[in-house]
Amino acid sequence: MEDFWSLALWALEIWLYLIVGLIMVPAMFGFSLGISETYMTILVKTLEWATLKIQKVQAEEQTLKASGSNGLIQREDGSMEEELEELRRSRPKPPVGGDFTLSDSFYFTRRGIESIVEDEVTQRFSSEELVLWNLLTRTNNDFQFISVRLTLVYSLGIVIRYFILAPLRITLACIGLTWLVIGTSAVGFLPNSRMKFWLSEWVHVMCYRICARGLSATIRYHNRENKPQKGGICVANHTSPIDIVILCNDGCYAMVGQVHGGLMGVLQRAMVRSCPHVWFERAEMKDRHLVTKRLKDHVNDKTKLPILIFPEGTCVNNTSVMMFKKGSFEIGATIYPVAIKYDPQFGDAFWNSSKYSMVSYLLRMMTSWALVCNVWYLPAMHQQGWRPEESEGEGVVQRGAAEAVQQHGGGRRQLQ
Repeated sequence: MEDFWSLALWALEIWLYLIVGLIMVPAMFGFSLGISETYMTILVKTLEWATLKIQKVQAEEQTLKASGSNGLIQREDGSMEEELEELRRSRPKPPVGGDFTLSDSFYFTRRGIESIVEDEVTQRFSSEELVLWNLLTRTNNDFQFISVRLTLVYSLGIVIRYFILAPLRITLACIGLTWLVIGTSAVGFLPNSRMKFWLSEWVHVMCYRICARGLSATIRYHNRENKPQKGGICVANHTSPIDIVILCNDGCYAMVGQVHGGLMGVLQRAMVRSCPHVWFERAEMKDRHLVTKRLKDHVNDKTKLPILIFPEGTCVNNTSVMMFKKGSFEIGATIYPVAIKYDPQFGDAFWNSSKYSMVSYLLRMMTSWALVCNVWYLPAMHQQGWRPEESEGEGVVQRGAAEAVQQHGGGRRQLQ
C-alpha cells in the first residue's frame, strides 16, 4: 500500500512539474513552446478529414443544404403559393367562393407561429447551429452518414477531451484563480506607487494567461495600435464571461460589476485590493446617477486603467450584436470599441445563462476542443459638443460603436 501511495505521489509531482515547466512559465511571460500550435494543427486536420468523410458519402444528397441558416424551424424550399397549391390538391374544391377553404386557416396559423418562434432577436439567445459536425455533441442536424471510422475518432476524442484535457484544464484554472487571489492580496498591502500598479497589472495578466491556457485558447489580436488607453472606456460585444479572460490576456482593465458572494466575492475582494475595480452594491446599481459619478471619477484619473464594459447588457450568441445601452456613453470619456469573434468549429463559447449554470458552462468549455477567437481593436471614438443635459451626442457614439463592433464581431446588428 505504501508503494502505491509513493507511486501516486511521484506521478502527481511529475504532472505538476510538466504543467509548471511547459505551460505556466511560458504563459507567465507571454510566449509559447509550440505545444498549442501543434495541437491545433492536428485538430484542424482531424476536423477537415471528418468533414470530407461526411461530404463524400452524402455527395448526392442535400441533407445539409437547409442547415446553413441558424433557423429553429425546418422548412422545405418553395414559395407560399406552391405550398398552398400542394395542400389543396388533396382537398375537395369548394362549390362556390373560389379556392379558399376553412382548413387554409391552419396553414396560415402555423406560418404565423413559426415567424414568432423564429424571430431574429430570439435566435440571438440560442447557440449557433453548425453546418457540419465538429466531433462534439452540439448539433441538431441528423447525420446518417457517420461511418465506423468517424465513430472511432469520436470515441477517441471523448477520451482525450474528458480524461486528458479536462483534468489539465481544471488544474490550470484552479492554479490561475488561486494565484490571482494570493497575488492581488499580497500586492494590496504595498503602498500606492508605480511599482504597485505595475505589479498589479502583471499579476492580473499573468493569472488570466494561465486561465486562457486552461481553455486551450488561441487568440489573434488585430490593430493593436488602437488598444484602449488609460482614462478611457473599452466597450465590447458580450458572448460569455470568458470575454474578460480573452481581453485581459493582452492588457489589464478595470472591471465594473455588482458585488457578489461566494467564490466570486472572494475574487472581487482580492482584486480590488490591488487594482481600482468598480464594484457596486445591489442598491447602488439601481442609482444611475451614483454609478455615473463613480465611473466619471475613475476615467478622470488618467493614471487608472481603462474601464471594461459590455454595453449589450447580456450574453449574445456571437452571430449578431444587440444595440448598445447608453449608460456607458453618458460619461463623456473616450470610447474604445473592441470586437470579439469566436470560431464555433472548435467549441461553443456562448453562455446561455437560462440553460446552464456557471459551473456547468465552464465544464462544457473545458471539455470542448479549444477556444479560438479573433479580437479587433477599433479606432477610438469621441463625443463632440457633448453636454450633460443632451443625449444626442452620446447616442451618436453609442450607435457608432455598436455598428463598428458588429462589422467584425457579430455579422449584423439587432435593435432592442
